[in-house]
Amino acid sequence: MDTKTVSPPSVKFQPDTVLEQSPGLSPFPERVNNLPVTVDIDSAATERVPLKSGAPYSDSNALLYDPVAITELYGDRPFLVWGRRFAILWPLLTLAFGIWRDKKWGRVKQNERKRAVKLRTTLTNLGPAFIKVGQALSTRPDLVPPLYLEELAKLQDQLPPFPNELAYQFIEEELGDRPSAIYAEITPDPVAAASLGQVYKGKLKTGETVAIKVQRPGLAESMGLDVYVLRQLAIWVQKNVKQVRSDLVAIMDEFGTRIYEEMDYNKEGENAERFAQLYGHLKDIYVPKIYWKYTGRRVLTMEWINGTKLTQIPALTAQGIDAKYLIEVGVQCSLRQLLEHGFFHADPHPGNLLATEDGKLAYLDFGMMSEVKPYQRYGLIQAVVHLVNRDFEGLAKDYVKLEFLTPETDLTPIIPALANVFNNALGASVAELNFKSITDQLSEIMYEYPFRVPAYYALIIRSLVTLEGIAINVDPNFKVLSKAYPYVAKRLLTDPSPELRGSLRDLLFKDGDFRWNRLENLLRNARESDDYDLSQGLNQALEFLFSERGEFIRDRLVEELVKSLDHLSRDAFNNATSVLREWVGWKGNKPTPAITSGDQEKMERIKRIWAIVQETPGFNTAEFVQKLAPFLIKPETQRMGQKIAGDLAQRMLARLIREVLIQEEPSNGNGKTSYPNRPQQQLPPSRTNGKVITYPNVTVRK
Repeated sequence: MDTKTVSPPSVKFQPDTVLEQSPGLSPFPERVNNLPVTVDIDSAATERVPLKSGAPYSDSNALLYDPVAITELYGDRPFLVWGRRFAILWPLLTLAFGIWRDKKWGRVKQNERKRAVKLRTTLTNLGPAFIKVGQALSTRPDLVPPLYLEELAKLQDQLPPFPNELAYQFIEEELGDRPSAIYAEITPDPVAAASLGQVYKGKLKTGETVAIKVQRPGLAESMGLDVYVLRQLAIWVQKNVKQVRSDLVAIMDEFGTRIYEEMDYNKEGENAERFAQLYGHLKDIYVPKIYWKYTGRRVLTMEWINGTKLTQIPALTAQGIDAKYLIEVGVQCSLRQLLEHGFFHADPHPGNLLATEDGKLAYLDFGMMSEVKPYQRYGLIQAVVHLVNRDFEGLAKDYVKLEFLTPETDLTPIIPALANVFNNALGASVAELNFKSITDQLSEIMYEYPFRVPAYYALIIRSLVTLEGIAINVDPNFKVLSKAYPYVAKRLLTDPSPELRGSLRDLLFKDGDFRWNRLENLLRNARESDDYDLSQGLNQALEFLFSERGEFIRDRLVEELVKSLDHLSRDAFNNATSVLREWVGWKGNKPTPAITSGDQEKMERIKRIWAIVQETPGFNTAEFVQKLAPFLIKPETQRMGQKIAGDLAQRMLARLIREVLIQEEPSNGNGKTSYPNRPQQQLPPSRTNGKVITYPNVTVRK
């Protein structure tokens, strides 16, 4: 966006200015139902000590959500609270009645634009908390009609601004000097207005172009009142609506915590720096710089980003930028946020994700962030594995670990319910699912069984569903899970944690059989992950294989190797015998092929797996042999070799007795071989675990 920049005017303010009664602030009024709101904006917050991340401040006014303090503040103000409730309920009911009337009289299409505008203005007038609801809806083309989407998208950066005089006053109060003394240039009007503040484009005296975000006046008051009203509603619903078992109060408290953090721009600056440290190195991800010298609780100065929204497809196409690719970049970044480090952007609406001029994905607005604990991250990956395996008993146990179900919940009726729901949803491929379909399917059993939605999960779903909404807007056929699976495959192959080692075992083994097709699929998908380190994966695989925890896999690997070597040796013997038969002209029966079609398919798959490994970037045969050498002298390796040699020798000896030393008698016609002239023989008890078993002189196995 091209903007004309001018030096800011010198504005003189009276020190006793009362923000709560300032005129002209509608539709973000600091008066509720025409009653002035003059409460102490910090009385519902507690002090916090900022983390040291380069921010040189110690602000006693830093906000921290405290539901007890908010309840005490508004609990004895019933007229104010009921006035706000009416102010929220009346316009929403009026809008709902208008939509119902349009449907009844067949005027939906005729009045759709009018109703969409009404919805946008209603949410705008209701304030920041409801604007955020509208922003979330604006990313869901699968839920909201196109005209409504168009109007709700304006809530991202086209909200009514507040007067410049107030913005300049906040700058002076936070940074200690007039804007003209701090910035070399600043736009005469805000270039964007969001739910919590508005943005000016400016330039520092050192030459850097910056975005200057200034918070809306009286924000803590209006947000605190709305949070209180919504929290009281959550308490009422939780007590009176038995079908709702989720902890709505905890979810509301989580939302309140993030909102209050978002109202503290110092905290947002810390979040931005932490986000850059964790994810700024990822390919085609860009995080703007924070200028701490020009940042306070209500003013944030950060690097200016010239960019285009991902939903503006024609503009991106004109610039030669692939929006679909950037969505994939965003999906990969989100997976690392949720499943690797746990620190994630909880508000990735289109206004906060820009395509830069050089084709990178820039993240903006780090006010609403949240965290996923390690056990929750592993639990989510394990749930994906159990879903892929259709292991619904394991999936039910995952829901207990993830706090959807209490430990004492009887899982017996839940397991078949999950099987019924997800078997229908999965269809041909897990990759064809999207997050909305998963949540829709889950909702079918949420009310029937004692599920509850944990507070942390609500923000995760909000983040993923918002991102998926952007993706669907860019490409209606975009499948988030199909793009996510390479990352999950990489984690399963390279993460050394016991939780994921167990998940990998569950994925690769079924009823004691090794599933080579799963390994091939994992390696093929992991290869598509940009940061997949094959060398690291091989190291960890070898270390795990020869550890105490890898004994199960070693035993199964020995069985597979013995089978394969036996089949290969037998096939080689048969081939040599065939050549000899032809050479001497012997017309006897040809030997039965040793390798079945199933064995042949397995061998072909192993060859493909080795080819995938060789083609994976970073693989070097010499280095692989060098890494393997230290493991060859381990006692576990020697025991494996002895076991392979012993089992293989037993198989070969048994086959030698069966096929060379034994003359097979004619069949008696019923498919069984008869031995009319052979005396019966008893095997000694020592060979039959103490049992006496009578066999013919020689046992014939067919």
